[in-house]
Amino acid sequence: MGYEGGCHCGAVTFEVAGETPTEAMSCNCSHCRRKGFLLAFVPAETVTISGEAALRDYTFNRHALRHRFCTICGCQPFSMGIDPAGQATAAINLRCVPSIDLDALTIRKVDGASF
Repeated sequence: MGYEGGCHCGAVTFEVAGETPTEAMSCNCSHCRRKGFLLAFVPAETVTISGEAALRDYTFNRHALRHRFCTICGCQPFSMGIDPAGQATAAINLRCVPSIDLDALTIRKVDGASF
């Protein structure tokens, strides 16, 4: 089982091995707020990425996450980083997963602006 998604133009795609999320995080930090992300965090080893050549990284603040975006269409389907426990993690932008019903997600708000 798993789910897949990608950027707008299709140059970057990804697959996640695991259950489809039923919950998403909505963060109000300066970056997430502007982009309207709905994020689900998964272990990095469960994510397979295609189209690495089209990806570029953006970091800010503590540079804890590498926000990966497509250099062709500008879409940001995921970020990569290390979680508080020291494990490699991926933050999947659920808005880039066509099979997920965004209205059915339980949204957990996070005050990232205070970090």
